[in-house]
Amino acid sequence: QVQLVESGGGLVQAGGSLRLSCTASGRISSINAMGWYRQAPGKQRELVARVSSGRTIYLADSVKGRFTISRDSAKNTVYLQMDSLKLEDTAVYYCNVIGDAAYWGQGTQVTVSS
Repeated sequence: QVQLVESGGGLVQAGGSLRLSCTASGRISSINAMGWYRQAPGKQRELVARVSSGRTIYLADSVKGRFTISRDSAKNTVYLQMDSLKLEDTAVYYCNVIGDAAYWGQGTQVTVSS
């Protein structure tokens, strides 16, 4: 059993910042990648950012220059620093971990207000 615990969502004004964190625990022998997806109302879930075990980083074009992803392998934790937030960043953000299988967090709401 693998558990992902997310934190850091909330309400912020446009232009503000939030930092999400996600820690994986349980029966997870190795982690290949950790990342974040988001899903806005009426839209499909999309990949926002991912960091691989080799430290390769992917960032969606819509967040480049504003979001930063980092990973603490010793703690099995991934962070998403979100700066210069826009209204269109409003969504439920899901942590995703790729190990022997794909694991998902419960989701954390990020709401950006004008």
